[in-house]
Amino acid sequence: MTDGAAAAMPYGPSDDTAQRPGAHRDAPSPPTGIEARRFRTILGHFATGVVAVTAIDGETGRPAGLAANSFTSVSLDPALVSFCVAHTSTTWPRIRRAGRFCVNILSAPQLEVCLRLAAKGGDKFAGLDWTESPGGGPVIDGALAWLECTVEAEHVAGDHVIVVARVHHLDRHHDGDPLVFYRGSYGSFTE
Repeated sequence: MTDGAAAAMPYGPSDDTAQRPGAHRDAPSPPTGIEARRFRTILGHFATGVVAVTAIDGETGRPAGLAANSFTSVSLDPALVSFCVAHTSTTWPRIRRAGRFCVNILSAPQLEVCLRLAAKGGDKFAGLDWTESPGGGPVIDGALAWLECTVEAEHVAGDHVIVVARVHHLDRHHDGDPLVFYRGSYGSFTE
């Protein structure tokens, strides 16, 4: 770099900052309250896939499920994934008690499945076709893939719990496009 190029840089290298009179490094702004609606709107610009977390409730013997769009892979060795669940969820305790549960990666035509599992109350599995994973969890027909998991760890984070899950079995189920959540709406991936 020539001297002329360095002079053209607005702040120059960090060593130079101390030499300029009145120069200072910008201190980070103190944390401010973030309005929840704006936070949700801004983060809505990040497209996510949608999963259905399902299990057989050990107390009732009936399937239980919830929808989540916070699913991600965590580790290859060991095979770990994670998703977030609201503290207010009445379904997550039933799934956790089951021991093993399935994460179903939903396909584009499964919006109704997502909405049904996101709703509170009622028989979420009425008329919903599913088969059993090796550990007995519901694998929803039409899902792109499924992973059978157990809870590895749970971390309280704000108004949610981050669930880290160990994968024991997995398979591709159907081909197709994923169900995508973007800017507060559901849709599919287009090329």
